[in-house]
Amino acid sequence: MAKNRLVTATVDGTGQLTELKFHTDGYRSMAPAELSAAIVEVVGRAQRQMADRVAQIYEPFAPEGVDTHAAMRGELDPEETLRRMGVSLDDLK
Repeated sequence: MAKNRLVTATVDGTGQLTELKFHTDGYRSMAPAELSAAIVEVVGRAQRQMADRVAQIYEPFAPEGVDTHAAMRGELDPEETLRRMGVSLDDLK
């Protein structure tokens, strides 16, 4: 939900927007840039919250040393992760 309680965004486990709900008609009097910023902010926050939830769910199943939060942010280096697990890319050829 937006800080001004104007709009709520719902996302699924993949981070895709599934619902955008306006709780008042206050958006009608907002400048387009202000409304756009509110929507972008609330959708982004919903996506980050869902990514954190998914990372927490997968954490017990991930190999030791794998940062599931980094993986959800797209910041996981597969080669480095394999190296820490004792696997070389050459081993996979």
